[in-house]
Amino acid sequence: MTRTIDYGNLMHSAMRGLIKTVLQDVSDNGLPGNHHFFITFQTGHPDVSMAEWLIERYPGEMTVVMQHWYDNLDVTDDGFAVTLNFGDAPESLYIPYDAIKTFVDPSVEFGLRFESADQDEDEDELDLDDMEIEVEEAPAPSHDAEVVSLDSFRK
Repeated sequence: MTRTIDYGNLMHSAMRGLIKTVLQDVSDNGLPGNHHFFITFQTGHPDVSMAEWLIERYPGEMTVVMQHWYDNLDVTDDGFAVTLNFGDAPESLYIPYDAIKTFVDPSVEFGLRFESADQDEDEDELDLDDMEIEVEEAPAPSHDAEVVSLDSFRK
């Protein structure tokens, strides 16, 4: 039997480690500047903990935003807990890193996406062997103006 290097799992581990490092920094120091996060996760993951009414409302996946108001951010080796505001009702969530589908910081146009090779499989079970990672980092927007002559549009 030939041993191989499992780059897919190694990349997943590294990217989830990046999320952990970022969240730990936010827990220790707060969100800097305009940074904020859109985090999409599988609500049916067995280790997700959240209010029953939220699970009923979002039975497959949910996107939360960490920006202006969040509290009790607690980062662990396996996931993070945070209290977020849902219509003036604070709710505590626990999200394991392996339940995360996307992690985006639009302020710097950075995003991570974890995709399953077979999206039709039971979403309650995550098989890292069948997952792919896409790292998206768009270039900074250009603020250069272009002058266009109206004569080019006249007949």
